[in-house]
Amino acid sequence: MNDSVNRGRVLISIARSAIARQLRVAIDEFPTAGLSWLEEPAATFVTLTINGKLRGCIGTLEAHRSLLEDVSANARAAAFEDSRFQPLTADEFAGLLVEVSVLTEIEAMHAHTEDVAISKLRPGIDGVVFKFGMYKATFLPQVWDQLPEPADFLGHLKAKAGLSAEFWHPEVLLYKYQVKKYREKDLPAE
Repeated sequence: MNDSVNRGRVLISIARSAIARQLRVAIDEFPTAGLSWLEEPAATFVTLTINGKLRGCIGTLEAHRSLLEDVSANARAAAFEDSRFQPLTADEFAGLLVEVSVLTEIEAMHAHTEDVAISKLRPGIDGVVFKFGMYKATFLPQVWDQLPEPADFLGHLKAKAGLSAEFWHPEVLLYKYQVKKYREKDLPAE
């Protein structure tokens, strides 16, 4: 079994265990002792789905704690603190699918016009952060699956930030990042 699959199993187990502990649900936990890569600083997002529908998604854009701590904290936040949903229940836990995305460092995309911004977007590759004053939002690269057209992707991102889809200002800041994603349903059986 390759290293990526093993890392995926560990990260999914960390996320699932963090949620299970808060729900007081007993599950088998993957041992993490001696895995030094878990102590490296990392930024992650944890996405939860039930029956193919989003059930929570919370993450960090910049590394400020260890990979282990970030995945655990974001899993709990996605399950219990995502303002779009009621807190996850123990009854929902069995049907929960977990995805962990480990982000690269964000980098600025220099674009003073919307046309330039759209031309720099790479569908299916880049996650994008939109910032303007107090308005801020991000879409993971996985969102390209639902919004494959760059203009639509950017418009929905602006709407997520709380602005009109048509809004643009020369002081808009855009950043991009990539992810290594691990989806529970994609990992081969042990």
